[in-house]
Amino acid sequence: MKSKRNISRREFITGTTKPPEITGPMTMREDNKGNKISLLGYGAMRLPTKDGKHANTWAEGVSSAAIDQDAVNEHVKFALEHGVNYFDTSPAYCRGESERVMGEALSHHPRNSYFIATKLSNFAPQQYSLEACKELLANSIKALRTDYIDFYLLHSVGNGGFETFSKRYIENGAIEWLLEERKAGRIRNLGFSYHGDPKAFEWCIEHHEQYHWDFCQIQMNYVDWLHAKEVNERNLNAKYLYETLAAKNIPAIIMEPLLGGRLARFNYAVASKLKSMDPDSSIASWAFRFCGTYPNVLTILSGMTYKEHLIENIATLSPLKPLTQSELDTLEEAAQLILQNNSIPCNLCQYCMPCPYGIDIPGVFDNWNKACIEDRLPIDSASERHSENREIFLNELDAQIHHLRQPEHCIGCGKCVSHCPQRIDIPKKMEEIDVFIANLRKEARHA
Repeated sequence: MKSKRNISRREFITGTTKPPEITGPMTMREDNKGNKISLLGYGAMRLPTKDGKHANTWAEGVSSAAIDQDAVNEHVKFALEHGVNYFDTSPAYCRGESERVMGEALSHHPRNSYFIATKLSNFAPQQYSLEACKELLANSIKALRTDYIDFYLLHSVGNGGFETFSKRYIENGAIEWLLEERKAGRIRNLGFSYHGDPKAFEWCIEHHEQYHWDFCQIQMNYVDWLHAKEVNERNLNAKYLYETLAAKNIPAIIMEPLLGGRLARFNYAVASKLKSMDPDSSIASWAFRFCGTYPNVLTILSGMTYKEHLIENIATLSPLKPLTQSELDTLEEAAQLILQNNSIPCNLCQYCMPCPYGIDIPGVFDNWNKACIEDRLPIDSASERHSENREIFLNELDAQIHHLRQPEHCIGCGKCVSHCPQRIDIPKKMEEIDVFIANLRKEARHA
C-alpha cells in the first residue's frame, strides 16, 4: 500500500504550506448597466459566531451562539479595502439574522461603495401571497439599512418543482410587482437563482424578452460543468446553464464554486494533479480560477467564515489568472476522480433542516464526505488499514453527531427531499449509510 507522508493542517486543508499573497487589484467585471462588480462576492450564509464556528441554520456542527458582529464588521471592512464590493445575503440565512448583521456592517461605509444582493425567500406556503412578498422586501430593505436593493433575486427557482415555482412567483403576480419595483428604483437589478426543476429555468429563459432579467445565479464548478447530470439525471450541467445565459447576454453569478467546501479539501489523487502544475496554489484556488476564466461570470460567491478564507480568495482573484486549456483539461481529469470517490452531492446548504425526527442530515453527509475525500471510504475489509479506517470513521461520527441524530433513527418520511436543491434521495442515502455503519459496528464488536 502506498504510504502517505505527514502534512500540516494548512496543507491538508488547502494543499499548500505557502500563505497567500495579495499581489494586485481585484479583478472587476462590468454588468449590462456599466456597474463594476468585484469578481469575488462575499456570501453571508455562514457568518462567524462568537464561539468560532459559523451560523447557518440547524445542523449539530453549526453554532447556536450569537453572530460575532465585530468579526463581520472586520471582514466587510477588509473586503471593501481590497476591492470586494458585492455582498450577498437572504432573509433565510443565519436563522434570519444575516440581513440585519450585514446591514450593520455595511452601514459604516458609503452606500455607493458596495452592492447588496438579497432574495425573495418566500419558501413557506404562508409567504406565497403578494402581500407576504411585499412584506419580505420591505423587511429586507429595513434590515439592510438602505432605500434600495442593488440585486434582488427570486430565490431558488425550481426547487420543489415547477408547480411550487408557479405558486411562489407567477400565480400571485409577484414578478409583475417586482418589475414595477425595478422601474421605481427600489430594486436596481432583478434576477433569479436556479435550483431544481429544469422546466423553471427554461420558463425564465423563454420569458426573458418580457422580463429582461438583469442576471441569473447558477451553481457552477469544474465538477458540475459537465457532470451535474451524472450526479442526478434531473440536473442541468453548468456548461449548458452558462452558455444559455451567455447567449441571452444575461450575466451569471456563481454559487457553490467549491461544492459546499468539497473542492477545497485536500484529496491526494486530485492534489497530485493540481500541485504538479502549481505547487504553491491551494486546492480551492483552482475552483475560483475555473469560474473566473469564463467572461460572462459577473461575480463568484463564497461564504467565508474565517478571515483566512477571505484573504486567500482575494489573493486568488487579485488579479485573476485565467486557466489555460491544458489546465482546464487537468481540472476535468480531477472532476472525474472526484466523481469516483463515493461522496454524496450535499453542499451543506441545510435547506433540508430541521428534520422532524431530529436527524442531522447535513452533519451525517459531511462526515461521510470527509472520509471519502480523505481516501478512507469505502472501507475495504481486505485492506491492511481496514481496522484503522473503521475506528477513525466511527469515532469521528460519534464525536460529531449525537447517536439520536444518526441515520438509524431516520424513518424515511421523505419530508426533506423536496427541500434539497441537489435533489438527493436523502432517505435512500440515510438507509445505505445506516447499513454501512451497522456492519462496521458489528465488526468492531467482534474484533
